[in-house]
Amino acid sequence: MAALPMKRESNWKRQIKRNKWLYVLVLPGFLYFVIFKYLPMWGIVIAFQDYQPFLGIRDSQWVGMENFTNFFSNPDFFRLLRNTLVLALYDLIFFFPAPIIIALLLNEIRVAFFKRTIQTLVYVPHFVSMVIIASITYVFLTPQGGVLYDLISWITGKPIDVLASPGSFRPLIIVQMMWKEMGWGTIIFLAALAGVDTEQVEASIVDGAGRLRRMWHITLPAIRTTIVILLILRLGNFLDTGFEQIYLMTNSLNRDVADVFDTYVYTVGITQGAFSYSTAVGLFKSVVGIILVLGSNKLAKKFGHPGIY
Repeated sequence: MAALPMKRESNWKRQIKRNKWLYVLVLPGFLYFVIFKYLPMWGIVIAFQDYQPFLGIRDSQWVGMENFTNFFSNPDFFRLLRNTLVLALYDLIFFFPAPIIIALLLNEIRVAFFKRTIQTLVYVPHFVSMVIIASITYVFLTPQGGVLYDLISWITGKPIDVLASPGSFRPLIIVQMMWKEMGWGTIIFLAALAGVDTEQVEASIVDGAGRLRRMWHITLPAIRTTIVILLILRLGNFLDTGFEQIYLMTNSLNRDVADVFDTYVYTVGITQGAFSYSTAVGLFKSVVGIILVLGSNKLAKKFGHPGIY
């Protein structure tokens, strides 16, 4: 009995020694998550303090839930919540299905050269900085000679300043996001489509099923698990609307619909120095994300899907 733990320990050491280079390969990613994801979580405690930088976390005064109370009672809370939820719903309704649709269409292309060309064209925007995309948007939509501005004015018969219109802000954000990330999001779905059973496809062709019917009854069910898992992960970032893009496209005329939690945290925490208050806002977002992930994962399992754990 005493020799059994020693044997297990030797097996454990032997496994590490045998796969040492694999562990070395994993080490940079492990250190990244420890340093940039887990260690900063210690800073969450300042959400319950009146944090003063010159005093530090240990000596700053504890105020309990005061920062959360001030945030929820702030008149801006419901405006920020509405703006964030609307953008998040737009993202979920329009952006999330877009990579699936593109992947399904690419999967139906039989000419390899044409397929690779289309894939490259839709991947490229992912590597373009959001600052550049915002600049291109301003150039095309500016009232001072913008090509799209002139085209929209010619079609509608009246000048429409899309950049300054509150009603155009959210569709513009979604269009930018789809153009930039839609192609990159197809990578996972194309990989999942590679595992579709070809025998079922061939059998359906023999039975006379067209492409749309094969796509609906064979291809989509084959990648359903991948779709569910990515949807659960997406819900975890439901309130993360993206600071950089929103900040770049915000101006004084569309600010009422453009202000979201991410930009509010920057404005209050960085420009005004309210570190504890802004941390409380960020912690609120994180808690909502955890609840959505746990809830959606449980719901997925209830309907017979594996979930993420």
